[in-house]
Amino acid sequence: MAQVTKNTLIGELLNIDPDAAAPVLLGIGMHCLGCPASQSETIEEAAAVHGVDADELVKTLNEKLSAPRA
Repeated sequence: MAQVTKNTLIGELLNIDPDAAAPVLLGIGMHCLGCPASQSETIEEAAAVHGVDADELVKTLNEKLSAPRA
């Protein structure tokens, strides 16, 4: 099971599991997931830009990444 931190890049996160990560990121208003700038942003930087607590975002992402799926 993959785990991310505040220092994980958005590009890395999307490579780990786009189906789990993209809806979370879209939910915080990060609608340009494919743009080059977002790919090299850390989760912490993305959270700051979108006014979200980075620790809560990491927690949510890790929950989604570890959730069983059919």
